[in-house]
Amino acid sequence: MMNDAAALRFRHLGMLTICAVYLVILAGGIVRASGAGMGCPDWPTCFGQWIPPISEAQLPANYHEIYAQRGYENTQFNPIKTWTEYTNRLIGVTIGFLIFLTAWSSRIYLKIDKPVFYLAVTAFFLVGFQGWLGSTVVSSNLNPLKITIHMIVALIIVALLIYTITRSQRENFAAIDLSLLPEKLPKVLSIVLIMTLIQITMGTQVREAVDFISHDLVSVERQFWRDDFPIIFYVHRSFSSLILFTNAWLVWRLWQNIAKNHPLVKAGFLLFGLIVTAILAGVSLDRLGMPPIVQPIHLLMANLILGTQFFMWLALRYSVKNYHKTA
Repeated sequence: MMNDAAALRFRHLGMLTICAVYLVILAGGIVRASGAGMGCPDWPTCFGQWIPPISEAQLPANYHEIYAQRGYENTQFNPIKTWTEYTNRLIGVTIGFLIFLTAWSSRIYLKIDKPVFYLAVTAFFLVGFQGWLGSTVVSSNLNPLKITIHMIVALIIVALLIYTITRSQRENFAAIDLSLLPEKLPKVLSIVLIMTLIQITMGTQVREAVDFISHDLVSVERQFWRDDFPIIFYVHRSFSSLILFTNAWLVWRLWQNIAKNHPLVKAGFLLFGLIVTAILAGVSLDRLGMPPIVQPIHLLMANLILGTQFFMWLALRYSVKNYHKTA
């Protein structure tokens, strides 16, 4: 028999870990937007220290030559960038502890639903792989492709955790009658998930293009970078309107046919708010000269949108209407 207190503890730990992963995604976005990625030019230490210095006086007089020999030319200590990157690493370490506790607490499902345990353990090992991948990003001097892979792995970790936590509650979702929903709604939700993945992929390509533009036009003010944006930027911008209206229909149908306090309705309104925020952030990037503070917000909103849609898709699968056919 399931220990309800232990199950609740597992879900709380899982939700806390998911929030922490999103926090590190935001922190990573801030690191990238602020150019702090090489604030710590080595890994796992920072300027050879476990706790980074706060002033250049705490570094060897020849530290420029030391890091030049390691392949990092023009290494210049900047306390703000150093501590921004170091904080990002600390959050990553925190996730390591949280995911371990989540995996450990999932052992209660070994007798009743083994996939919950195995998925939690897989997420734990993926976090370890993500840590190693982060070290290769530093050693590659912020290779754009490796940065993108690093982000994709973070999305996979979030998806695994959301699936694990939702699956652990599938009996609760199975007891909810969603028979009043339109038959096509689950298909529409699947379509919007794919649309969001496409939009994130295009956004990643735009971001990589911005990285190259910022490198090539380092002496040009940010508001003029837009003149060199690739065509994918304009497709990405226009596609957001289609995503907005499709998700608006989805939320409206949920509001019409389910109790207003249902988790799916709440998730739907959260989803719509996230999409509006993401679009406003995108407009700010487009019209206000690519302000660095907005870039990580735009990135975080995209990831939260995908996570919310994935949760809603899983919840529908475990409903009475779809449970026996798809669980």
